[in-house]
Amino acid sequence: MTMRGYLLALTALSTAVLSLPLTGCSSGEETAQTAKAPAGPRLVLGASDTVSWQDVSAEIATVDQAQVLARIPGILTTLTVKEGDMVAKGQVIGRIVDSQLGYQAGAYGAQAAAAQAQAAQAQSELSRVRFLYQNGVYAKARLEQAQAAATAANAQIRAAQAQQAAVGAVAGQGAVTAPANGRVLRADVPAGSPVAPGMAIAVITAGPTIVRLEMPESLADKVHAGSRVTTSSLNAGAGSGTSVGTVIKVYPSVTAGQVTVDVDMPGIDSKLIGRRVAAKVETGTHKALLVPASFITNRYGIDYVTLLTKDGSAAQVPVQTSATTEPGKVEILSGAAAGDTLIGPTGAVPSADQSNGAKH
Repeated sequence: MTMRGYLLALTALSTAVLSLPLTGCSSGEETAQTAKAPAGPRLVLGASDTVSWQDVSAEIATVDQAQVLARIPGILTTLTVKEGDMVAKGQVIGRIVDSQLGYQAGAYGAQAAAAQAQAAQAQSELSRVRFLYQNGVYAKARLEQAQAAATAANAQIRAAQAQQAAVGAVAGQGAVTAPANGRVLRADVPAGSPVAPGMAIAVITAGPTIVRLEMPESLADKVHAGSRVTTSSLNAGAGSGTSVGTVIKVYPSVTAGQVTVDVDMPGIDSKLIGRRVAAKVETGTHKALLVPASFITNRYGIDYVTLLTKDGSAAQVPVQTSATTEPGKVEILSGAAAGDTLIGPTGAVPSADQSNGAKH
């Protein structure tokens, strides 16, 4: 045998000898892992009723909004409020002045003065005619003529005074008053601007603060007064968390495929009317596989559960999960089915409603 052949034979023999213990060790470990019973609490999956939720668009609003409108044409000489100010019903927040009303008031005042002079003259003439009539100088027809002239003069006084009062009443409508208690949302007409009747000078909130939902018309039959709504925390100073409210009104009309719903949610921060928020509305119930969140493990962004196989071993199975409003629970959408037995980590406790299938 050559030297090269001898070396090759020796190498092959050494490889065969070294491989024997390694192979035996690997086989032993696999056997031990398969035979090892999984530890931890066990939970038999079963479908249960849970609330169905639908994501919808929502904003902070008020039951109504009142517009402050100009009632007369003129110049907005003053506006004493700005966005965010609180006002009371009937509070004067500005004034409109129409310069023509001043001229009209002066003209009617002059007419009233002239009518008073004419009335004084007619009254004096009536007194003279009555004296002469009583002394047989004038006939009764002349007396009646003087009385009619005095009555007409007095009527002219009342007419001129009424016209003067009407001008004053119109000028009084130049006072801009708040139509309701609330917060000023907009006051974007600067003082000194000309305004016309019906022009909006300011917008004021009216009524309590609510959350207003805009949801697809397909949900109109599933949402009703009393349905629950959850949003991100809307309480002032509450920080993160959720707020829960109830539907108080579903508007009986559809606009552009959307239905409007008002939600009563206590403690809303009303400083930002019109703020958009994420919301979920209750739309009924459905069957779901709910499990404690402690039975779910996440690795590299994928959720897993540990299933008990028929041979008594454990298998890691990827599942698709969804968050629920049930505290401490998640819903399994796929990857596991009703009747499967889950194995939780040591120390995990199944929920009370699923404890019948739990084994420790």
